[in-house]
Amino acid sequence: MLQLVPPVSKNRVIADFPKWYTPEACLQFKDHFHMQVRAACQQRNTGTIGFCKDIFDRDYKATIGVDFEIERFEIAGIPYNLQIWDTAGQEKFKCITSTYYRGAQVIITVFDLKDIQTLEHTRCWLEDAQRENEPSSTFIFLVGTKKDTVSAAECERTEHDAIRFANEMQAEYWTVSAKTGENVKEFFFRVAALAFEQSVLRELEKGSAPMIPIGTGNLIKVERDESNSQASINCC
Repeated sequence: MLQLVPPVSKNRVIADFPKWYTPEACLQFKDHFHMQVRAACQQRNTGTIGFCKDIFDRDYKATIGVDFEIERFEIAGIPYNLQIWDTAGQEKFKCITSTYYRGAQVIITVFDLKDIQTLEHTRCWLEDAQRENEPSSTFIFLVGTKKDTVSAAECERTEHDAIRFANEMQAEYWTVSAKTGENVKEFFFRVAALAFEQSVLRELEKGSAPMIPIGTGNLIKVERDESNSQASINCC
């Protein structure tokens, strides 16, 4: 039995590979999906939900432990769910949050553009996250937030240090503002596209199980039990 899910909203549709923020700290320069991914997706149906809550909350309270959201996209014609685990940045929550790093496809480390000291703190958090994952299995992003609180000149100076830092971390750099929305949609499109492409390629590399579309769900891996001709379905 298939579960019906809400359609993906039009502002979550990714047809072309999203562009990087700056060529000085970029994970990939390409502007299209991998040839194998395009081939695997070309026969899928398209569809058309909201980022998190699509609002900037002036009274937002700091994350206590871990917050969790699921964002639904349509990427190259395939509905795709992006699970976002937002872990608290305070040292006192470290013993709680570290367990949520395991199995991550993307690691996003965030600092405050107005407080350059927070940039150095990201190194420690990244090291914690990498201990729970294979280095080659994750995409790393370094994100400067609160762009609306700094002048253009101040932002440029901070970005100079942040880009150097991102290169040392082998991370892709972005600057965003949650208050104005600047670069937020573009950033999450980039994250979703990279994670999606990696997921599809991994499934294709396995080769033992066919990849098929089903209803309005994600790419589906079908594992057949030849003894009774039944199939177990796992969303990728």
